[in-house]
Order: sequence, then structure tokens, then C-alpha cells
Amino acid sequence: MTAAGPVAERLGTPRPAAGARREYLLTLLAGAVGAVVVLLAARQGWARVVTIEPHPLPASLVTVRGQDLVPAASALGLAALAGLAALLATRGLARRVVGGLLIVFGAAIIVSVSLPVTAAQVRSAAVGATAAQAGSVPGGSTVGSGTTPGPGGSGVGGLSLASHVQMAAFPWRWAVLAGGLLVIGAGLLAAWRGTRWAVMSSRYDQPASPKPSAAADPASLWESLSQGLDPTDSGTPTAGSGTASGGSGTASGGQETGRNGAAG
Repeated sequence: MTAAGPVAERLGTPRPAAGARREYLLTLLAGAVGAVVVLLAARQGWARVVTIEPHPLPASLVTVRGQDLVPAASALGLAALAGLAALLATRGLARRVVGGLLIVFGAAIIVSVSLPVTAAQVRSAAVGATAAQAGSVPGGSTVGSGTTPGPGGSGVGGLSLASHVQMAAFPWRWAVLAGGLLVIGAGLLAAWRGTRWAVMSSRYDQPASPKPSAAADPASLWESLSQGLDPTDSGTPTAGSGTASGGSGTASGGQETGRNGAAG
């Protein structure tokens, strides 16, 4: 146990950093799986409204999806995905706050699907579904789509009051519950251990732009070209300046020699 630490340090991969990275990725994966499960399960049929039509019309059937019965579940699933994306861009206390929001989202998902669903709610959702379907059909005809009045009365939106409601939420409701638990688990880990995780967004930050050099000046480029020098060479300005300094030094040396000769 004690020898693993020095070996990991010699290999350049410290165990705590690798463990934190693995924990971070597992948290993101668990939260994403939970949110996607919630969204997919909410799009499945959770109930059916069956109406027996008078002969020779066939029986009408309207399937009600979970997002029509529990619209908050889908909205909270999208909010959980947004919270997971925020984990990538936050750090420190802000990351803990995002983890707390994920806990709230997961708990709200579980509460929303745990409430009982009545037959009246299913019929009301079926009316909205059939109205949306009728609006998408040219002419707005609803014959054969499950909205023809039945023998027990006209009902609301064409659904018969004597229609039979069949609940078919299994196993989709349990899938939403499991997804909410995964979101809660991801939020707990983010709130507890989030400050120890690396900030993955920092590696995508744009590096600071270098300051423009003196060689980028158009006048300097033309001067270098006129002297037969390569303007792309980083040592050219230094060499040029050194040459100029040497030339001035030589000229001053010649003048000093002339003065000494005249004095003699």
C-alpha cells in the first residue's frame, strides 16, 4: 500500500488526481444517463383511453404519453442536463451550488411522478393530444383518430364520458424514478467533492495573443528587403542594429584617429 505512492509519483500520474478525474467523469455520466432516461421514459405511452363506438364504427384508442400527464418531469430532465453542462464550466463554490440544484431537480422529478394520476387527468390529457393531432391533419377531421363521440355522451373535445381509461405506466414510471435517483446522486457528489475536481473548461481557453514585434512594421519589412535581409528571421533586427552600432563606432574611431594625427 505504501509503495504505490512513490511508484505513481515516478510514473508522473499521482493517484489522487487520477481518482478525482475518474470520479468526475462517473458523476457526469451518471447524471447524464439519469436525465436522458427521464426524457425518454416521459415520451412513452403511460395510459390509454378506449371508447367503444356504435356499430359499424371501430373502437377508438387514444394513447397518452407521460409528458402529457406529468409535464414537469420532462422540463426537470432538461434542467438536469443544463446543470450537468454547468458543472463543466464552474469551479469552487459555484460548482457546489450547481450540485445542490441537481439535487433539487432530481427530488422534484421523483415527487412529480409519485403523485397519483386520476382518470379525469388522463381524459384531459387525451383531449389535448387529440386536439393537437387534429390541428396537424388537413381539414381538422378527427374521424378514426379516437375522438368520435361514443354512446355514453359527447364528452369534452369529442371523447365520450363512458370511455374506459387503461393505465400503462409500467415500467416507464419506475424508469423516471430511477433517473431521478441518478440525478440526485450526481448532485450529491458534485456538492460534496466538486471542489476537488479539475476545471475541464480551462484547457479550451484561448491563449493570450502575442504582442506584435517590431519586425511586423511595414517600414521595417521594406528596409530589411532593401538590404537583402530576410524579414522573417527573428535575429535580423538585432543583427542589423548591432551592425549599425558597429559602423557608428568605427566612424567615431576614425574621427578620433584623425584628430590625434592633426595634433601631432
